[in-house]
Parts: sequence; C-alpha cells; structure tokens
Amino acid sequence: MEPLHARYPFLQSARRAVEAADVDLAAVIEDEPTVVERATERVEWALSDGDVGDPHRRTRVELLSYPVARVLVSLVDEHVLTRKYARAEAATAYDRFRAEFTASTELRSVESDGLALRDLLAEFDLAATVRETADGYRVGVGAYLTHAADQWGDEWRLVNRDLADGEVPLTEDELLVLLRGAVRKRVESGLPLHVPDAVGDLLDDEVAAVRELLADLELTRDIDTVVPERFPPCMKYLLDQVQKGKHLEHHSRFAIASFLTSIGMSTDEIVDLFGVNPGFGEEMTRYQVDHIRGDTSPTEYSPPSCATMQSYGDCVNMDDICEDVIDQSHPLNYYEHRLDEADEDELVDWRESRTQEGES
Repeated sequence: MEPLHARYPFLQSARRAVEAADVDLAAVIEDEPTVVERATERVEWALSDGDVGDPHRRTRVELLSYPVARVLVSLVDEHVLTRKYARAEAATAYDRFRAEFTASTELRSVESDGLALRDLLAEFDLAATVRETADGYRVGVGAYLTHAADQWGDEWRLVNRDLADGEVPLTEDELLVLLRGAVRKRVESGLPLHVPDAVGDLLDDEVAAVRELLADLELTRDIDTVVPERFPPCMKYLLDQVQKGKHLEHHSRFAIASFLTSIGMSTDEIVDLFGVNPGFGEEMTRYQVDHIRGDTSPTEYSPPSCATMQSYGDCVNMDDICEDVIDQSHPLNYYEHRLDEADEDELVDWRESRTQEGES
C-alpha cells in the first residue's frame, strides 16, 4: 500500500494493492475502528461539504476507508447519497491531481510517488485518443462525447466546438474536468454493492448516523432547472390544480410554492406561473412567496417532507419512484432523481420555453 493509492483509491493499482494485501474487509470493519471512522467521515463530508475531507495521516487507514465508505453508501442505498458521494470523491481527486500536475502542458512523468497526467489518461483508456498541441489538447470525438456528456453549459456542446479531423480541442483545465467526470463514473460504478448481512450488521450505527444526516440536510440546494414534466406526482398535481383555478388549502399552497422556490424559481416567475388561476391575487401571492423564500421573514422555508405531505393528504398519484423516495424523505429527491436520469436534450427548462414562445 503506497501513498499514491491512498490519495487516489479509485485507481486500478490501488485495488490490486488491497487485493495483494489479502485484506478481509469484514475483519477491518470489526477490528479497525479508525478505518470505519475515516470511512464514515468520507461519506458525511460528501453530504455536507462536497468533498471527502482531509486524508488520514496513515496510508493504510486512508486507503481502506475508501472500500468501507463504498460499503456504507451501499447499505444506506439512497440515490442522492450515491450521487453526492461519487461527486465528492471525484472533486477531491480533481483538487489533488490538479495540484500535482505542473503548469506545463507536457505529458511527462513525475516522481514515482506522484501521479502523471498520462498515467491518469491511461487509467481511463484516453492515452491513445488525447494528444498535446501547441495551445492545449485535442481529444477524439468519441471520447469527448462520452466524458463530456455530464457537463452543463453551451460551451460543452459539440456544435460549439471546433471539430476537425475527428478531434475536439480542449484547454488543459477542460481536460482535467473531463477526467474528474471519469473519476466520478468510476466511483459510482457498481454502487450499491451487495453487502452480506454479517458485514452490514457491523455498520448499523454508522448507517443510522448517515441516514440522520440525510434527513437533516437540504440536499437539492443546487437545483436550478424547472421541468414540470419531471416533478414528483404530488407537485405536478398541485401545480395542475393551481393552473385549473382550483382552491388549495394553505398547506397545499405552501407545499407547491416552497417546492418551486427550492428548484430555483424567482418570485416573479412563480407569480407569473400562478397568474392563470382565476382567483389569483398578485399582491398576496408575491407576499407569500417572498415570505417562504426568507426575503420578508427570518427563515427560508424548505418544502414539506414526504411524511408531511402524506399526513396532510397532499401525497397523491404515487408511482414506483415514490416508493424509493419515501425512504429518502423528500419530494425534492424525486425531482433530483428524475433530472439525473434524463438526457440533457430532454431537460427543456420551463423558463427557456416561455422565453422562446415570447420571441416567436
């Protein structure tokens, strides 16, 4: 087990090092509490800070905490946790290898205990399709499409790239962003793992702690996409009732308004959306939304949990995804899941479509 493996535990060489050491993961979980503590820290930091925290000073502890963390994520088995954990591991790896690579764009080796760019490219079968140029890099279009698929922004669209001879130009920073995405996919691959009951029982306390943190955190604060077709059934129903001019109880109005603010809609946009209601009152609607948002109150309100929606009778038209989301505790997790599973061209933001309609 080498420091390099501890810094980049997703590497195939790190996995082989653990296998060569003939590590019994169940025995590690039972007999090495420091490893379990660091593994739990990786997962909790992923949720709260978007990275996996500071590395442990002992190489063995740091390296073995990675497979134990994957076991813990698998036992919790929540989509939002798996996604955020993979992103956190990738973000930490990105910060580390970006710091290791020199400012030069030369694909050259570094010291044996470091990571070279060309070694990382080879790790993800990119060495043969990425070449250095005078002003950056060029990558084969097939590899580009594979690894840029998760990137948002017009600058990543192939039509906005200078495609020539089957290659796409990249800056060094952009190449490292693609590698970060490759790490994320590697980490997420295979999760959730099948975990024997005997191993799972040893992590009952850690699983409970992570579940509690999941329930306490606002997990979708970075959503800024409005696609009503992918709303959870409860919110889709409430929005439909509003637009049909139906009267909603206070708790129902609060639920849909707080949901819309949480996914990035401004007060003006929500007022505009509600404006088709025959009983619409702009001043009152604006006041209520600003209050929920925290603009006119000391508290920014989150949407009700699934349990609260059920208790008020607002949980309607449940589908198969809801069965899983109930355990995740929040309609926002349903929406995040539906966004996550969609292709980018399927996600037409309501606000963009409204703009296009106004221009036509």
